[in-house]
Amino acid sequence: MRNNIKIIGFDADDTLWVNEPLFRDTEKKFCTILKSFADEETVNKELFRIEMQNLEIYGYGVKGFMLCMIETAYSVSKHKIPATLVEEIIKLGKSLLNEPVVLLDNVEKVLQNLSQSYKLIVATKGDLLDQERKLRKSGLGKYFHHVEIMSDKTVKEYSGMLHHLDINAPNFVMIGNSLKSDILPVLELGGYAIHIPYHTTWVHEHVDEPIEHTKFRSVQDILELETIFNYV
Repeated sequence: MRNNIKIIGFDADDTLWVNEPLFRDTEKKFCTILKSFADEETVNKELFRIEMQNLEIYGYGVKGFMLCMIETAYSVSKHKIPATLVEEIIKLGKSLLNEPVVLLDNVEKVLQNLSQSYKLIVATKGDLLDQERKLRKSGLGKYFHHVEIMSDKTVKEYSGMLHHLDINAPNFVMIGNSLKSDILPVLELGGYAIHIPYHTTWVHEHVDEPIEHTKFRSVQDILELETIFNYV
């Protein structure tokens, strides 16, 4: 892998910084707001159903999540939810947008070292303004040659990105926590992929079948990239 790679791509949320636990915490607060209308399991199930129903319209990110929470509130309350509680839900969404960016352990150290020998890029999906804000607040922007914020991480989206960067898939490796979004599309294109699992992953990103591929690696810690790319 090391001899072929010219560009290293990094996912952002839950690969560079904490993200999914913030959504899960917000969901718990959301369930508390709706506790007089439905139990937590019912609310979570309905929220996920509505998120999947609206994904093609809203895409990924906090703003779409906020709209889905409001729609879920009307659904489980049978349109009886008072305006005061809707306002609390909107505040939950705004709070999520304003959360501080907390880097995962050793991320900056690894980026600093890798950037001395490779071109690094961010390849993430979600709301444009929100992802730009998080990257800016993270202080990591200086390590990246390019930032790609996709509406979704599909083979088509990755192919377009690689074409824009004028790089062939066999010279690219993608690193991230989601098998569905960060790993499978890149392998299908003929690139390399390294999975770094995160303890909390959105159920929509789960992949049931194990991945067996010559260009796939799984590591438990980002520091293991030191060995893979041999800069220690």
